[in-house]
Amino acid sequence: MRRQRLTGRHIAQMVGVSPATVSRVLKRAGLSRLKDLEPAESARRSAAGARRGSTPSAACSRHGSTTCIHAGVFPDQKQHSAIAHLKAALAYYRRLGVTVKRVMTDNGPCYTSHAFAATCKQFGLKHIRTQPYTPRTNGKAERFIQTAWREWAYARAYQTSKQRAQDLPLWTHSYNWHRPHSGIKQQTPIGQLKLNQNNLLRFHR
Repeated sequence: MRRQRLTGRHIAQMVGVSPATVSRVLKRAGLSRLKDLEPAESARRSAAGARRGSTPSAACSRHGSTTCIHAGVFPDQKQHSAIAHLKAALAYYRRLGVTVKRVMTDNGPCYTSHAFAATCKQFGLKHIRTQPYTPRTNGKAERFIQTAWREWAYARAYQTSKQRAQDLPLWTHSYNWHRPHSGIKQQTPIGQLKLNQNNLLRFHR
């Protein structure tokens, strides 16, 4: 599990032992630090290829201190891909009972386009754009991207970029539903949304 870049607390939760026990085992095995893990070279090559073609994209829903993620891989960084991801993210959060009021993006051409602005207006969304050289405004998204590269894209050696992309929804589900997060006292983002039991059963796939 550690070689798949799972955190110590996530491993502890999955195997039913204390985090301290996992920490001791990982230390004994020489796997405490991320740099101790063997690099997944073919995964890195696959990821690099994806940067030239398909592009990972993520949406973060802020609900109090919770960050619930919707992520996808799109063929490019043009306006039609940005709009497609926005609509997919809105549909995902709507199913969870989350009302989206604002959208924050960077200043890329796909987000400053008239088509993207029209889509935001269509859904009654206020569009906020980050200021250049102010990483604090999109720190949550940046941290998620780093986590995604570490725990999803580089976690194992994928044979193709397509295989890596197909694994993203599974990893995102684990991130939202099962991975403990230190920022919310080792709870999951979905747990913080306070969904009722019926909704939990409906959405947990």
